[in-house]
Formats: sequence, C-alpha cells, structure tokens
Amino acid sequence: MKKLLTVSLIYAYFGVIIVVIGGLRAYWNKYKAPPDQPINFPHQIHVTKVGLKCFFCHSNADKSIHATVPPVSRCMSCHKAVATDRPEIQKLTGYWKEKRPIQWAQVHKLPDFVYFSHKRHMKKGVACETCHGQVGAMMKMRRVRSLTMGWCISCHRLHQASTDCATCHK
Repeated sequence: MKKLLTVSLIYAYFGVIIVVIGGLRAYWNKYKAPPDQPINFPHQIHVTKVGLKCFFCHSNADKSIHATVPPVSRCMSCHKAVATDRPEIQKLTGYWKEKRPIQWAQVHKLPDFVYFSHKRHMKKGVACETCHGQVGAMMKMRRVRSLTMGWCISCHRLHQASTDCATCHK
C-alpha cells in the first residue's frame, strides 16, 4: 500500500510539472508567433533595404515611456509617391484618405502593473535590438524575448541597474 502511494505521488508530481511546462510553452508561443496585422508591414524592407532607423518611425522612443506607433501621415510622407501600385500601400492610402488610424495588433505588451520607460532605457544606451531582436531581418514583427520579470532582472543585474521592486512596479 505504501509503495502504491509513493508511485501515485510520483505520477502526480510529474503530472504537475508537465502541466506547468505546457502552460509556459503556450504562454511563450502566444508571443512568439507574429500576430496578423491590418497591413503587412515588412520591417525587413524598411530597415535593411531602405535604411530607416527605428527613430524615424518610432520618434517618441527616446522622449516618452512609450515608443509609439507612427501615425499614418508618417507612412504617407514616402508612400504618396513610393510603391503606390502595391495592394498593401493602397490599403494604407485608404486609411489616409479616410483619416483613420491603423489599429495595429500589439506585439510587445507588458502587464498593467509594470512600469517600463523606453526613454529611460534609451538614455542608458540600451539598443532597440536588446529587447526587440533583429527587427531588420523580420518580414513580420514578432516578439523574440519573453519580457518576463526574470528576463528583465537578469539584464538589470548584468548592467548593474536597479533591481528594487519599486523601479518597475508602481
């Protein structure tokens, strides 16, 4: 009887581990897969081929807690004349003519209880690629880092930044 109880506890223990690992895998896969967007925006073309820097589109990253998504007018500053015959640019032009913002699917989302400042990280010299990966190689924007507390703390420790809870949890 005692042996049967021990074996049952071992199976229960491994069952819990499998459920936890499965949950973590599902959480990570949710963020690893690129979401569908209203317009297929190829970072690879804009960054690598055209040579645009992150700040051309995300002009608030060094001034605000949010990097912000560019307004349609930023896109149209080029696309009034460039690649106007392409279907995705024609969709973009539709938003422009209707004076509607594009409802992009958010790729990098932190929980509401976490305070994160792009400006603070930019001023410390943290490169965009540190958190966002090699965006210039992406045809479809996807999350490449877990952005979990453990991941952030590892980086803070490596760079001798504050690990005080109040730094990120306001």
